[in-house]
Amino acid sequence: MLRHVPDLFRAASLAALALAFATPARAALKPEEARAIAKEAYVYGYPLVDEYRLLYTYAVDTNSPDYKAPFNTIKSTARVYTPEDKVPTPNSDTQYSYAALDLRAEPVVLTLPAVEKDRYDSVQLVDLYSYNFGYLGTPGNEGGSFLIAGPTWKGETPKGVDTVIRADTELAIAIYRTQLKSPADLDNVKKIQAGYKVQPLSAFLGKPAQPAARKIEFVPPLTEKEQRSSPRFFDILAFVLQFCPTLPDEAALRERFVKIGVVPGKPFDLKSLSREVRGGFVKGMIDGDKEIANLRKTTNSSAGLFGSRAELGTDYVKRALAAQMGNFGNSKKEAFNVVYGGDATGQPLDAAKHGYVLHFAKGALPPAKGFWSLTMYGLPQQLLVANPLNRYLINSPMLPGLKRDADGGLTLYLQSESPGKALESNWLPAPKGPFAAALRIYLPEPSVLDGTWKAPAVEARKD
Repeated sequence: MLRHVPDLFRAASLAALALAFATPARAALKPEEARAIAKEAYVYGYPLVDEYRLLYTYAVDTNSPDYKAPFNTIKSTARVYTPEDKVPTPNSDTQYSYAALDLRAEPVVLTLPAVEKDRYDSVQLVDLYSYNFGYLGTPGNEGGSFLIAGPTWKGETPKGVDTVIRADTELAIAIYRTQLKSPADLDNVKKIQAGYKVQPLSAFLGKPAQPAARKIEFVPPLTEKEQRSSPRFFDILAFVLQFCPTLPDEAALRERFVKIGVVPGKPFDLKSLSREVRGGFVKGMIDGDKEIANLRKTTNSSAGLFGSRAELGTDYVKRALAAQMGNFGNSKKEAFNVVYGGDATGQPLDAAKHGYVLHFAKGALPPAKGFWSLTMYGLPQQLLVANPLNRYLINSPMLPGLKRDADGGLTLYLQSESPGKALESNWLPAPKGPFAAALRIYLPEPSVLDGTWKAPAVEARKD
């Protein structure tokens, strides 16, 4: 889901940051060089620092309300979101399971049960860089066992393992999405989730466990706000980089980070830097955040911001923007999102002023190998909208019960009042005020990705 991102460095944050860097110290680094490298480190490192925050809350901090389970243990949730859940932009189409992976001692094997072919069921694998380094599950849903190996593992494919997938980092996360076709489908989802297994390779093979990796002395993460204003950013980055062996094409970049004191696994020592160099760090962080903000101004969709290393390459600014918008986003080949915030004329959607329609011409429904869904959110809170039908979305599994137009097309009604009994099957209730709607297309066909298929605009009703 997308998150609101605060404005760039408020004055108070800038003052606090400058004060933190104002201690006299020793360093031969020139201020302008420090500024340039700090900017690189900030842009490069933002996804790593943010993902560490999430992994810490999911798998380390047992007091966190977002805590899931220890590393190499799966945790599933299965529930139907309603307006009573004060969660911004909840996804009511898929139920989630999570497994934070520690791949240092030995690989981890993920086992999936076979699932009916018409159910979307996937596992997204994300490394510490925030790259999606693999997907498991649909299409096919045959199930199987998949070995996730760290960057230094050297071994043959074990018996009983279907595929070996390698991560570039020693810590990673697996995010499971199991399609919920309707509220009545929840028990079926729970049965599928009960079949997910996460095991160290030794346990999968029924052999003694490998010697444990050294205990990680986790450091407290920064908050999202602090990540954009605190000098501890570089300390957290140095901590995380110890789990990220240097890749050949990034060797020169990582050497520059060492020059400013960002050394994998070593504390970042501000006091070793001169007053002038510390000022360069301040400006470098601001420069980096401005570059990310400039890209945000020309970006109206998350499509293409998330993906594999092969897909995103060294576009670290794009990777950082994706993290600021919300880490763990799907690659566009897996899920394509269209967010409706305005009508065909560009006016904000407001059901206190208009009723609206979203019309799909005959043969022009969202092309998906998986499924598609349109979910309603009231603004500004981005919450589900209470309504007499208890209907918060319309999706492709509901098509048999929807009324088709005379020409075979499909018209959905986005408004606060019923369009009448004859059309109520196609009504997605809106609040009596501002709203937005999210169209999610899972496993989009090539026509979605290459732009051949165009999402229709939401139009104000004329009747």
